[in-house]
Amino acid sequence: MEYYERTVLRTHLSNKNIDHDLRRLISNLSKSAQYIAFEIKKSLRGDTENQNTYGEIQLKLDVLADTIIKKRLSLETSFGVKDFASEEQENIINIHPDKEEMSKKYSIAVDPLDGSSLIKSNLTIGTIFGIYSGSIISGKPGRDNLVAAMYVMYGPETTLVYSAGKGVHEFIFDPAGNWTLKSENIIIPEKGKLFAPGGLRKDWTDEHKKFINDLEEQGYKIRYSGAFVSDFNAMLKNGGIFTYPALINKPQGKLRLLMELQPLAFIVEQAGGMATNGLENILDIIPKKLDQRSPIYIGSKHEVQLAKKYINGE
Repeated sequence: MEYYERTVLRTHLSNKNIDHDLRRLISNLSKSAQYIAFEIKKSLRGDTENQNTYGEIQLKLDVLADTIIKKRLSLETSFGVKDFASEEQENIINIHPDKEEMSKKYSIAVDPLDGSSLIKSNLTIGTIFGIYSGSIISGKPGRDNLVAAMYVMYGPETTLVYSAGKGVHEFIFDPAGNWTLKSENIIIPEKGKLFAPGGLRKDWTDEHKKFINDLEEQGYKIRYSGAFVSDFNAMLKNGGIFTYPALINKPQGKLRLLMELQPLAFIVEQAGGMATNGLENILDIIPKKLDQRSPIYIGSKHEVQLAKKYINGE
C-alpha cells in the first residue's frame, strides 16, 4: 500500500513551482517513456535495413522510440515545441509548424534509446532528454540554455530521473501505471569506487591511460555496460566516474553533446558532481552543430578533478 501513497510525478512538478508549460512538457515526455517501456517488454528486436544519419544501424526499437516521442509531442496542443533534435534524425524538426513562434518556449534534444545494441542481451538501456530554452543551437553554452533534463531506465525496474534546476529526483513506474517518487534530492557521493571506461585501450591517449592506471591501482572496480545512461546511473547512485575519452583516431570522442552529454551534465551538477571534457566543463561548451561530439569525464568530483589533472599533464 505504501507504493500508492507516494508522490506522483505531476504533483511533484507542481510542488517544485516549475513553469506550467515545462511541467506539461516533462509530463508528456514521461508518458512517452511509458509507451517505450511497453514496447521493449514486447521484445521487438532485429535490425532495420536502414542506417541513421551517423552511420549506425537503427534497431526497430530505436525507430519506434523516436516515433513515439515525436508523435506524442505533435498531438500536444497546450504548448508548442520550437526545435526537436534526435539521434535518429538528420536535421532539427519543427514539431508544431502551425503555432506562433512566440508561443514556443522550449526545444528538445533526445537520445530515444541509448544502448539499444544491448537489447538482445537483455541489458539495461534508457532514454535521455534535454530540454532547452528557445532554440537548441542558440549560441549559448549549455549552462545558459538547458532548463531541464531527464533520463529513463528500462531495467529490472523502470525508473525516471529528472532535474529542472531544483535538485535531482527519481521516480519508479509502479504497478498502477504512475511515476511515483522513490528518491528526492539525490546527491552523488564526493568520491566513489567505480569507473566505466569507454573506448579501446589501444586507442587511448597516454594521459588517459595514466589516469585509468591510477584508478586501477587504487582498487576501483569496472562497471561498464556499453550504455552511457546505465553506467551514468550507476555512478550517480554509488559514486565514481564514467568516461569516454578523446581517442587517438577520434579526438572528439564518440558521444553527442546535445543529446547525451549536456543533459546528463545538467543532472550531475544538480546532484553535486562534475562533468568535463578534460579541459572545460561540459555545460560551458557552446554547441555549434547538431552532431557535435566531445570527450567526457562525468561523475563524482574527486574522480573528475583527478582526471582533469592527468589530461592537463599536471
